[in-house]
Amino acid sequence: MTSTAPQHDISSPDNLARRRHGLSVLSEIDGHRGEAVLDSLADINPALGHHVAAFAFGDIYDRPGLDRRSRQLVTLGVLTALGSCDPQLRVHIGAALNVGLSREEITEALLHAAVFCGFPRALNATSVARDVFAEQDDAHP
Repeated sequence: MTSTAPQHDISSPDNLARRRHGLSVLSEIDGHRGEAVLDSLADINPALGHHVAAFAFGDIYDRPGLDRRSRQLVTLGVLTALGSCDPQLRVHIGAALNVGLSREEITEALLHAAVFCGFPRALNATSVARDVFAEQDDAHP
């Protein structure tokens, strides 16, 4: 059974506006990496891509109360704690750099997370950070 309730119609004018706003926020934070993630969902689960853009970035990420640096620190901590989120962690480490966090701040956040979520998860997250930093170095020698 398919619902026709307004919140389920991702093509409604209101939801299209929310998605456009979310894509704008995502682009400011992460450039094209986040957009590529959403594009990868278009053929299999466009509703998931819509909700990531409209809800996660348009409704939540752009709220007042925390600046973008703080939001990225929280995101890095949560993804590290969850574990098995390497693709998302990769995107958000790049985003953290884009919003002005330094490599030292990122690695310090991952070290801090080890206290609460364990060393294996922090080690895995640090390995992802190493890869992202190396890619950045290769792109901007």
